[in-house]
Amino acid sequence: MTTLYLNECALVCALGDDLAMVRRRLLLDAESGLELSDACSPGRLLPLGRVKTALPPLDHLPLPLRSRNNGLALAALVRIRPAVESAIARYGAHRVGVIVGTSTSGVGETEAALAAKHATDALPAGFHYGQQEMGSPAELLARELGALGPAYVHSSACSSSAKALASAARLIRMDLCDAVLAGGVDTLCGFTVAGFGALESVSSVPCNPLGASRNGINIGEGAALFLITREPAAVALCGWGESSDGYHMSAPDPEGGGARIAMREALARAGIKPDQVDYINLHGTATVQNDAMESRAVEALFGAGVAVSSTKPFTGHTLGAAGAVEAAFCWLAMQDDNPEGLLPPHLWGGDPDPALPRLNVAEKGARLGRPIRHALSNSFAFGGSNASLVFGRVR
Repeated sequence: MTTLYLNECALVCALGDDLAMVRRRLLLDAESGLELSDACSPGRLLPLGRVKTALPPLDHLPLPLRSRNNGLALAALVRIRPAVESAIARYGAHRVGVIVGTSTSGVGETEAALAAKHATDALPAGFHYGQQEMGSPAELLARELGALGPAYVHSSACSSSAKALASAARLIRMDLCDAVLAGGVDTLCGFTVAGFGALESVSSVPCNPLGASRNGINIGEGAALFLITREPAAVALCGWGESSDGYHMSAPDPEGGGARIAMREALARAGIKPDQVDYINLHGTATVQNDAMESRAVEALFGAGVAVSSTKPFTGHTLGAAGAVEAAFCWLAMQDDNPEGLLPPHLWGGDPDPALPRLNVAEKGARLGRPIRHALSNSFAFGGSNASLVFGRVR
């Protein structure tokens, strides 16, 4: 069976845009990137995971492709563009695909345009309804690179970019592509903050996954892109599993049936058993229902010994980009410069919910004493869209 490798990684999030900086803040300093802001909730300060990186200009693009979301996607592409262009030169433009996950696309531009129309009774000249098209990020990246292979977007809420990585793997295994640029991008906007607020799922303090006092998510933004090929690299995408439990529009199945299916399928595709997983990056949103479901599903399949953490207290929940952003955290932790197997820590209040299974939470400084061999990352979304990814260290 074809082994698929994560050859290059680009990451732009609240922890920074340089992989060395993100690695330090994540693995060594355990330093959250959340900051209080009312940028998306006027009059109400909320912890947000905002990107501070200056985004590239978009003047060269057609108006429908000009959005902050696409600017963030370009900011990530810049960091691995030479490697992607080299792959296009080797394989040919028709053999390189672009698969992206997003949930917001250019909704922020629409918000600003509607506010302007309310004030002036006219839409601004710089607005085009195409800016909020969900397919926009993939169209943009393919256009920038001249890639002519399959190019499309997954928009399944919080599982979007995990599913994008799975789709990339399928394209290569079906021999439709030799290389795929895959990942996710989502940007902060009032729409998502207000939407989660209406569900009473937004916390006004830093989120507390698995904690007794948890009361909701912090929202963030970010972009993560991978170049995936058959060419050997340090980390492989070994397995992926997807399911749809369809339990409720926004609430997960309390028993975690769909989550278990996704995790079991990912393990089976990777050809490993649960006890071979060294670390699990939890979806870990810090909502009452998600954490209860996920902790039960993880204990049922893996027991209470495997190290786990939620990294959302570092970046906020980056929604459609979360699967790719957290895959990037696993990728960073599995590189050669982490021989002691330092684990992404679980930033929380240290107040485990007694109603939940006691999992082996990776506190700051937790390490395996050896490299991480296999890591699993979960992404669970509205409507019961579940995705799990298994990564393996190759050398």
